[in-house]
Amino acid sequence: MSPDTVDGRVLVAGIGNVFLGDDGFGVETVRALSGRRLPGHVEVLDIGVRGVHLAYQVLDGYDTLLLVDATARGGEPGTLYVIEHDEVAAGGVPGAPMDGHKMTPDAVLALLGTLCAGTGGQPPRRTLVVGCEPASVEERIGLSPAVSDAVPRAVRLIEQLLQPDATGGPSPEALVDDATL
Repeated sequence: MSPDTVDGRVLVAGIGNVFLGDDGFGVETVRALSGRRLPGHVEVLDIGVRGVHLAYQVLDGYDTLLLVDATARGGEPGTLYVIEHDEVAAGGVPGAPMDGHKMTPDAVLALLGTLCAGTGGQPPRRTLVVGCEPASVEERIGLSPAVSDAVPRAVRLIEQLLQPDATGGPSPEALVDDATL
């Protein structure tokens, strides 16, 4: 599947529990990203472990939802992934959970579908996950060195995904279905 352009209103949401080591990757990445100059149509939000808050936030109307989270897929710690949510929902990532939280991104998106049906709202047209392979999600504060080193790379990757090329679409190097970086 070839990704569509990242356009319209975009929500970049950092997910994770900072008290569980590398699970705080999403929170740390959006913290770093929030200090950067981004296009006006992009909103950056630290969701943490408030999945229900994310579902209600998305009801405000976004064309693209970009989730940033620790994503265990069996790679080396610090490996970055870009995953189209449709692939995950359709089983395109065998055995790879999106998240280890009680309110997983899949559960949030399912709740969002229910909320949209009840309110007449629309879910995002596109959902991407920028994930990082964790080294440890044991109880502790702070990222492992490999995941900490991945944060600036993730910020650059997200900036690439958000920046259009000369034709108005995302830069070609940012068009990834299931990239391992």
